[in-house]
Amino acid sequence: MRRWELTVALGADDRLPLFLQLANAIADDIHRGRLKPGDPLPGTRELAQSLGVSRNTVVAGYDELAAEGLVDTRVGGGTRVAATAPPPRAQPAPADAPTYALAPMPPHLPAPPAPAAAGALSLAAGVPDPRLFPSAALARAFRRAIGPRARSLLGYTDPCGHPRLRCALADMLARTRGLSATPENVMVTRSIEQAIDLVARALLAPGDVVAVEAFGYPPAWSVLQMAGARLLPLPLDDDGLDVDALQALLARERVRAVLLTPHHQFPTTRVMSAPRRARLAALALEHRFAIIEDDYDHEYHYAGKPVLPIAAGAGRANVVYVGALSGVLAPGIGTAFVTAPPPVFERLAALRAASDARGDAAMECAIAELFEDGELLRHVRRTRRVYAARRDALADALARHLGGALRFRLPAGGLALWARADDGIDVAAWARAGADEGVGFRDARAFDFRRRPQPYLRLGFSYLDEAELEEAARRMARALARLRGRAPRAAADPSRVASGVAA
Repeated sequence: MRRWELTVALGADDRLPLFLQLANAIADDIHRGRLKPGDPLPGTRELAQSLGVSRNTVVAGYDELAAEGLVDTRVGGGTRVAATAPPPRAQPAPADAPTYALAPMPPHLPAPPAPAAAGALSLAAGVPDPRLFPSAALARAFRRAIGPRARSLLGYTDPCGHPRLRCALADMLARTRGLSATPENVMVTRSIEQAIDLVARALLAPGDVVAVEAFGYPPAWSVLQMAGARLLPLPLDDDGLDVDALQALLARERVRAVLLTPHHQFPTTRVMSAPRRARLAALALEHRFAIIEDDYDHEYHYAGKPVLPIAAGAGRANVVYVGALSGVLAPGIGTAFVTAPPPVFERLAALRAASDARGDAAMECAIAELFEDGELLRHVRRTRRVYAARRDALADALARHLGGALRFRLPAGGLALWARADDGIDVAAWARAGADEGVGFRDARAFDFRRRPQPYLRLGFSYLDEAELEEAARRMARALARLRGRAPRAAADPSRVASGVAA
């Protein structure tokens, strides 16, 4: 691999000879960890020219480092940091520690995910399987998108996104979700979190109350809190957000906005009923609050009649609608979108132009190509069948390997199961034992607004194929048996599934 030119500055102590200044500067880079064992140093002629010194000065500096055991020099092989060079300092030097204070951290700031162990199977997140992603089609689309017009496209700076993708999104939202969307009120964002961040800065002032679901998506809560919002959780049941509890809250507090995931509630997967959606929209108009509707995986609905978003109903004037393409593309492609009534959209566009004016026109154009040639529609139809089969496979495997230890019902949509563990099972301890067995899953405390211990767990089925899901359930059973101090239980009736949501 070709390496960037290494920049070396001479030491600040000009009382020392130049070769010692050079040796001290490189030695300091080694001790700080900037240069690691095996890293090549510039050739003597190259470095002499860069520093404006004689080659003999660089040779003398390298000889000094070699005498200290910090570098190795081989004829014809150049000079490299020695394999036996001392490790970097464990603690930052005083000069590396800032003297200023940091702002307080939001209480729901999620911890970075721990890297998975080799061979581990993850049920921790309901995300698409990248192996199913049409990467070859995207590569072709990317080449077609930028090939003949690279200069104009790569210099494009519309902060609301490339017009081709905005047109494709508007058409999709109008046809499949019933929204009154046009290219003029659809914005492409880098992620769904960026979309929510823009909405929060457009709608909220410090101290404003935002009602959220008691189980939810912590990054979205963090974004709202960083905008100064005061979050108040509302309970959930089998029909989603408890609107009676919201009405009681409205009698006590002036609510500025409600953030919710009505289509497949995150993380419980429950679908908010149409009457409850209509009542929520009516309350929004009556009490003059905004509804931030997060529809993160609308495409993956497997059973029942289609349910249109709140933004498609009578209360749409008070709804800001956000969605993501990562659910249909791949977890590593974060492209998302937001659509809102014109007065709100104008504020969103101004905020986007002020904070992130350039977007990612090349990627947006390539995704637009996938829309235009029908590749994305074919991919959604194909993966919907695959994920429905994987949902059934995980449910069957859990019932056979875990029997009555879990109770759940098949979700009508989404990419994960929400299950309740039997009383007496410490789900957090089970998850830790699962990690030792090579299967990753999380207890519901990660999604609970108050971070309380919970008997629930969310098990994603979309990321693994049927054979991997079978093995993951087997490892979960081994982990539970080890936790209980006995052998794995015998297979049980696979039809034993039940409902359970609480908050």
